[in-house]
Amino acid sequence: MDTIFALASAQGKAGVAVVRVSGPLAHEAGAQLCGGVLPARGKSLRILQDQSGERLDEALVLSFTAPKSFTGENTIEFQVHGSTAVVSAVLETLGGITGLRMAEPGEFTRRALENGNLDLAQVEGLADLIDAETEAQRKQAQVILAGGLGKLAESWRASLIRAASLIEVTIDFADEEVPVDVTPEVSALLAEVQAGLVRETDGVKIAERIRSGFEVAIIGAPNVGKSTLLNALAGREAAITSEFAGTTRDVIEVRMDLAGLPVTLLDTAGLRDTDDHVEGIGIALARKRAEDADLRVFLAEDTDILDVPMENGDVRLRPKADLRGDAVNAISGKSGQGIDRLVEHISMILQNRSAQAGIATRARHRDAMLSALASLNEAQDILSRGSGFYDIAAEEMRSAIRALETLVGRIGVENLLDEIFSSFCLGK
Repeated sequence: MDTIFALASAQGKAGVAVVRVSGPLAHEAGAQLCGGVLPARGKSLRILQDQSGERLDEALVLSFTAPKSFTGENTIEFQVHGSTAVVSAVLETLGGITGLRMAEPGEFTRRALENGNLDLAQVEGLADLIDAETEAQRKQAQVILAGGLGKLAESWRASLIRAASLIEVTIDFADEEVPVDVTPEVSALLAEVQAGLVRETDGVKIAERIRSGFEVAIIGAPNVGKSTLLNALAGREAAITSEFAGTTRDVIEVRMDLAGLPVTLLDTAGLRDTDDHVEGIGIALARKRAEDADLRVFLAEDTDILDVPMENGDVRLRPKADLRGDAVNAISGKSGQGIDRLVEHISMILQNRSAQAGIATRARHRDAMLSALASLNEAQDILSRGSGFYDIAAEEMRSAIRALETLVGRIGVENLLDEIFSSFCLGK
């Protein structure tokens, strides 16, 4: 493999910047920049020099020997002063060393996968951790990065291998009298894995929402205060407000952290009949986004008929509480009345739903688990037909095992790798 290098910390001026080098020539490259001697005991404060011996910077130099590094290869990390000039000089010097080249986006992590230091689910967890904006996203990504999904898949795989081996032993001795009927044990093993797969697939949708964000739509008739409420919740003028009906003609989105959860608030066009073509498009879009949202906040009078049906967890409030003598079950974005209670309600509903999240977080995970589940359902049905069909049941178990192996990237995911790693930054 080539020896690669890149800036592993963020671009721009900072107190410290980290430059990483990984590959067979990493230690030789580190020695060249350190004046010919690698750091003792893996870490040392050293003067870095270019090829002519000119001083580049004073840096903390860390050396890692394969396989005990992030990539599983020999690795050197230079913690230099974080000016753009210092970083550029160090990168230029590394680029002048024969056998070294600049890393591609995600290449360090890809090597960690290829060298067995991470499975594919952990790679996806690392990507999610880098993108995490809220506490819930951080915790979810840490579980995946720590190998939680891989360990779960491995436990399922071990049970299926045990079940398949019991069946195959029976097949091997089909012409002899086998003293024990293995069907009950095999069926129990399959049922245990099936239950785990059902539990995890049911939790993927919520886990995806924690990763990508819940959507909460504010809907109602024109000029009931939807945009004013959005601005109050966002703490800024995110939407234009006026006394004229139909001001909002598109869906306005505001991203926020609500009780540690990522939430996107949607301000939608007022729902009404209109001859205005552009406003009509906005109203149709508002209905669609409201129906697809995780939660809806209806601003409507008690006697109003709602254009979008309420679902479990939705909240209905009377608008413009500041203009009412009776403000029971009313809210006002202008005065702030009722906003704390609304935020508390939304937070409670979404936190309760988040508690149902599984470890798996992506559609790819769900597809692999559903494939395994379909094979196991078929295997259970075939087992009930008797020992004459054991060979077919064993093949269905092997199909389930292969599906679980795609879950963690052991087989059948080569076509996904370029897409996955393209989302990583250069130094990761």
